[in-house]
Amino acid sequence: MVIISELKNEPYSQDFSRADLLDLADTLVGCVSLGASVGFIFPFGQAEALTFWHRLLPAFAAGERRILVARLNDKIIGTVQLVVDMPGNGQHRADVVKLLVHPEARRQGIARKLMQAAEKLAVKLDKTLLVLDTVTDSDAQSLYHSLGYALCGVIPGYALSTEGVFDSTSVMYKKIGS
Repeated sequence: MVIISELKNEPYSQDFSRADLLDLADTLVGCVSLGASVGFIFPFGQAEALTFWHRLLPAFAAGERRILVARLNDKIIGTVQLVVDMPGNGQHRADVVKLLVHPEARRQGIARKLMQAAEKLAVKLDKTLLVLDTVTDSDAQSLYHSLGYALCGVIPGYALSTEGVFDSTSVMYKKIGS
């Protein structure tokens, strides 16, 4: 059974174990190896993925970002983040970033469960608007649409894909809570 929970990186917290960081890195590498446009290009491997996660630990500890994980048999197989540290005029919103599901765990509804948990957490944090971007016409865009996210627009040639092609990005949003 898949369990969704929030990892915390509070002072003296043991929530981010070495095994968790390795699982997160493994998931990120697996997603990038299949072409996920999540900010990385080849060459990309375990060392770069671990560096990425280590660099985010202070943001998690400060509460600037919140991270949810999906576990199966105590192993992290998916994750999503909420960027909640916004300027004064944007305290009502959060950015959804880095929705990742390990390639071996796909097509089981894990991404949908992570997104639903992220929305619940955002409501708990008094957020009323979620914003995200994704590769245009991707499976992820279809998922977000099915969850009620609306398309704001498309930015052509926004990001370099792992194949070295400039992909268009769709910017989406969803009003949540009250």
